[in-house]
Amino acid sequence: MAQRNQVHNVQVELTVLLGRSKMPMQNLLKMGRGAVIPLDTKESDQLWILANGHPIARGEITIQGERLCITVTEPANVPEFNAAA
Repeated sequence: MAQRNQVHNVQVELTVLLGRSKMPMQNLLKMGRGAVIPLDTKESDQLWILANGHPIARGEITIQGERLCITVTEPANVPEFNAAA
């Protein structure tokens, strides 16, 4: 029983990566509230789900009522993730 309690105390940071963008710092500093940053993805592209910075799955955005949600669709392909960096 003690082992189960230890697992429940492990902290995991989840990150959802919608896309990436490269721009000069000067442009970033000029951006104000409501600025739009174009990403290197299309609406139909899957997003990456990371656990503690490591890719673990791919997913897609879904909407449930007023909430934006992520649906896991497949395990991550780590070489594919690294190639996109």
